[in-house]
Amino acid sequence: MQPPARQRIGLLAAALWWGSLTALGFVVVPMLFMHLGSPAAAGAMAAKLFGAQTWLSTGCALLMLLVFNQKDLYAQAAPAQAAMKFIVAGMLLALLVEFAVAPRIVSARVDGGNLRLWHGLGSAMLVGQWLCAGFALWRLSARPER
Repeated sequence: MQPPARQRIGLLAAALWWGSLTALGFVVVPMLFMHLGSPAAAGAMAAKLFGAQTWLSTGCALLMLLVFNQKDLYAQAAPAQAAMKFIVAGMLLALLVEFAVAPRIVSARVDGGNLRLWHGLGSAMLVGQWLCAGFALWRLSARPER
């Protein structure tokens, strides 16, 4: 039995979310710091990429919440319900990084605040978001019980 199209769309959104976080956080940003001339230039570009990632993450999470909030039998299956808490947590982490941590990183660079603290917190929250997206993808990719 094939899963409904809605469920497949949700699974694709989860894969896009986790894959984009993986590519950006573990490949693209480290390459920026290795190949751009200065850490300041790499940091500025990374900030723009992480901002774009926030909106991609939020869009994917909202799409999954809409898809799996349906009242049909398949959407109420255990994998979809187990993934919901990770979807919500990951989306909240993305928004907190964008609106609470990123502005403090920028101001710490300007006024000499505690850049190491805010950068470390933002990095930890990004890893938390990556884990949430990964757990959601893992749960959603489970075969439905028959």
